[in-house]
Amino acid sequence: MTLTVLVADDQEAVRAGLVLILDAVADLTVVGQAADGDRAVALAHELRPDVVLMDVRMPGRDGISATAEIVASGVSSVLVLTTFDQDEVVFGALRAGAAGFLLKDVDAPGLVEAVRTVGRGDGFIAPAVTRRLISAFAQAVPPVEPGALASLTSRERDVLGALGRGQSNAEIAAALGMAESTVKTHVSRVLGKLGVRTRVQAAIAAREASL
Repeated sequence: MTLTVLVADDQEAVRAGLVLILDAVADLTVVGQAADGDRAVALAHELRPDVVLMDVRMPGRDGISATAEIVASGVSSVLVLTTFDQDEVVFGALRAGAAGFLLKDVDAPGLVEAVRTVGRGDGFIAPAVTRRLISAFAQAVPPVEPGALASLTSRERDVLGALGRGQSNAEIAAALGMAESTVKTHVSRVLGKLGVRTRVQAAIAAREASL
């Protein structure tokens, strides 16, 4: 299956380099480019790519605000790519609903794998910030209401437990003996019932509930 990608970055040379890397891979196709957040949002709605590769610091509307609108509308998954790894940038991206966070010092294979991971419906966080992120983000996320956990079906609790262990959709499907498409449906239902927006938040809830 070919994944479609929209590249949003205000630096033309950077965009060209990203497009060159991604278009050289057989299962990835760049369908659009944007130099600012407003254009990224417009193209995301028009083209509905599987993944938006989103810079943070852009003129006019920034990548965090653009990410929030794209995710809220459900048109695409967003992978944030930035030179900045400060806490406020990382947390802002994930609170906006980004499915992944990647630093621009990533090599070409790492970029391709991150895009593929997010395109499959899984989350991806740059290893350089993962430990710091989990520790701080866990303190910042309000606890899930007990009633929300009680509303989960047995299967949904199994899926939530797998999210807490950091398993991908493919790994959950193999472990629970179900199709990957079914896992995606369960994950969406779990997020909705818990009132959270990302797999990271769901994983925190799973650990707090000792699932």
